[in-house]
Amino acid sequence: MTARGATVEELRKAPGRQSVSVIITTFNEEVNTAECIESVLWADEIVLVDSFSSDRTVEIASRYPITVLQREYFGSAAQKNWAMDRVSHDWVLIIDADERVPEPLAREILTVLAGSPAANGYYIRRENLFIDKVIRHSGWSTDKVVRLFRRDKGRYPNRRVHADLEIEGPVPVLDNPFLHYTFRTFEQYFPKFLNYAEWGAAQAFRDGRRAGMLELAGRPAWRFLRTYFLQLGLLDGRHGFALCALQAFGVFLKYARLWEYGIRAARGEEIRLPAFDEDTSTWKRPPGLEAD
Repeated sequence: MTARGATVEELRKAPGRQSVSVIITTFNEEVNTAECIESVLWADEIVLVDSFSSDRTVEIASRYPITVLQREYFGSAAQKNWAMDRVSHDWVLIIDADERVPEPLAREILTVLAGSPAANGYYIRRENLFIDKVIRHSGWSTDKVVRLFRRDKGRYPNRRVHADLEIEGPVPVLDNPFLHYTFRTFEQYFPKFLNYAEWGAAQAFRDGRRAGMLELAGRPAWRFLRTYFLQLGLLDGRHGFALCALQAFGVFLKYARLWEYGIRAARGEEIRLPAFDEDTSTWKRPPGLEAD
């Protein structure tokens, strides 16, 4: 699928190529911002949406020829839908701050856009790095996300966490992966880790779910058994053990928080959940971009 021998610059100048807008979302990502942006400078437009970072993220981003916007964070799906309505081009590539687009993937994307794209969206695999090691098992080897798509054919559903882009029609998989620096250090990872547990519990509580002993004990144990044994995390050595244990602990934190919510609600206490985006325009395609 990739044009052999053609450089990124040559593919950028291909006659009739579809223009592409890149969306990056950030919050306190000063360690990632520069490398992330530099990996997509070949794009026709880059829009970075920041959630009022308290570090140097915005300062660093402002050094590049990109558009920097700020918006309160209501979850990844809301942030990306909001950004999709503010880009200029029909084709969109979404990249998280801890991801990179290596040159082979950039060339493949530009090659797809230089022809007549056969689909409305494309999966991109992720090569996940956990403390300097690429994880080959633990369920991470099959990780893929829909990130390249026509913006009039895709939208994220209204969920605070774990929302997958919904695309019309078949979705092929590109050959080349993102690099995903998901876990560099505990200092970098733990705030995100705790936020995902909190947001997952809030989403479940909002959906009317409650947690009992099955959720508190069974789900974390099953996550570890599935990822470490069935998905062969043990073959990733100490990295695999640490990763699978952390994932199981994250599941426990989510359901422990949901269990606590249930107890507090039963005694009549008002539960203050993280803010959700209640603006219906965030979840619908704007006028002029409705699907056929």
